[in-house]
Amino acid sequence: MNSPFSVIAPNQFNHETYRNAEDAIDRLLLIYESHTEFLQSAFARVANGDVPISGRYRATYPEIRLTTDTHAHIDSRLSFGHVPGPGQYTTTITRPDLFRHYLKTQIELLLANHNVGIEVGPSNTPIPVHFAWPNGMDVDGSLPETWERPLRDVFDVPDLSITDDAIVNGTQHYAPDEIIPLAPFTGPRIDYSLHRLAHYTATRPEHFQNFVLFTNYQFYVDEFVNWARKEIASGNSEYEAFVEPGNVETPRGATSPEIGSPLARLPQMPAYHMKRKGRDGISMVNIGVGPSNAKTITDHIAVLRPHAWLMLGHCAGLRNTQRLGDYVLAHGYVREDHVLDADLPTWVPIPPLAEIQVALEKAVADITGYSGYELKRIMRTGTVATIDNRNWELRDHREPVERLSQSRAIGLDMESATIAANGFRFRVPYGTLLCVSDKPLHGELKLPGMASSFYNEQVGQHLQIGIRALEELRKMPIERIHSRKLRSFAETAFQ
Repeated sequence: MNSPFSVIAPNQFNHETYRNAEDAIDRLLLIYESHTEFLQSAFARVANGDVPISGRYRATYPEIRLTTDTHAHIDSRLSFGHVPGPGQYTTTITRPDLFRHYLKTQIELLLANHNVGIEVGPSNTPIPVHFAWPNGMDVDGSLPETWERPLRDVFDVPDLSITDDAIVNGTQHYAPDEIIPLAPFTGPRIDYSLHRLAHYTATRPEHFQNFVLFTNYQFYVDEFVNWARKEIASGNSEYEAFVEPGNVETPRGATSPEIGSPLARLPQMPAYHMKRKGRDGISMVNIGVGPSNAKTITDHIAVLRPHAWLMLGHCAGLRNTQRLGDYVLAHGYVREDHVLDADLPTWVPIPPLAEIQVALEKAVADITGYSGYELKRIMRTGTVATIDNRNWELRDHREPVERLSQSRAIGLDMESATIAANGFRFRVPYGTLLCVSDKPLHGELKLPGMASSFYNEQVGQHLQIGIRALEELRKMPIERIHSRKLRSFAETAFQ
């Protein structure tokens, strides 16, 4: 009979060494699928009433290990793909199927830069039973009514003590002989976010693309949907399919969805995806209004390791010379959103990234027809202030106006600095292009009549600029997009 502390485990795998990335990933996938299938089968037995009176079921994440005793001679132009020095490095892996292309890139760079094999095998980190189903499972709702033992006594459940951002925040410190993380996120942290993404956006993580647009207004989503449907229906698009909330998918050449049914009610932050080979398409998420949503969604999308994300939305123009419909290209941020203060202190500068800035400026010129000095007629580059008080206009203006003037801010919103700061924190290239929709300091408020005219004239153009900018970025090698500005003193090898 099993003791209360005995473990019922799947067939064990040994650690094996690989010098080929594809073979290593195949091994990761074999271990992951074997261990998750073990948990699924064990839970099915429990749900059917076969509840063990003692002992517990446990399966673990696969892991990658790298051990080196030398300092490698690496290409200093690379911002990732190498470890800082001798030692042992490891990371737990989830969903090797979803991250195959990403893992191949990271592993190939490690093999090339360090000329040592990598080890693949099971880790000691348990897979929570809730995460054994990639697309989700109502674990607690499936338990039999006669269930008496606490679930956590029979299966491992999510443990927040090991599901945090200490690695990516740079707040975790290591002794000289301690094992060092190989990647910015662990398996449990990634699984947590993958399930949150499905909840918030009503689309599965595998639909998300490497280039992401965020917006704070439904008008932009409507334009994106119209553009996507026309593009897909044309039959000759570079995009392969369009996916809407509920995993409703329209393949290239079709005029209506062939998979899924539209949702009766949209989720909190609906996502839409123009899928392209290699996940190099565009995803768009309506984050709604406010820095809390902006932080929440970027916390989770970051684990997918996208190549870039951009904020497209509206802002208050702070200069009298600005006109409604003018563009604001952020090159700096005043952070008064407060949602990231504990993770990224406000004294940390959020620098503009040249590759993103150039792509956005070129896209504005291409779409509007303005160029060179004439571009200044419709666009200003400067500081954007992000605050957490939507009705800041109702305060005594002297204090906020003085601060905004000292910062040289030219636009004010509630999301952009949060998205940029989380991009900096998570090493995801970021950018912001806003459109002036009101000028409250100069008597031009966002009222229904003015807003309707603005939306009709500007949203479509603004969206096309964002799409064009991402398509420009897609032409670049990812080593160039992932700027060294985003890397600290001692970074994880994985991007």
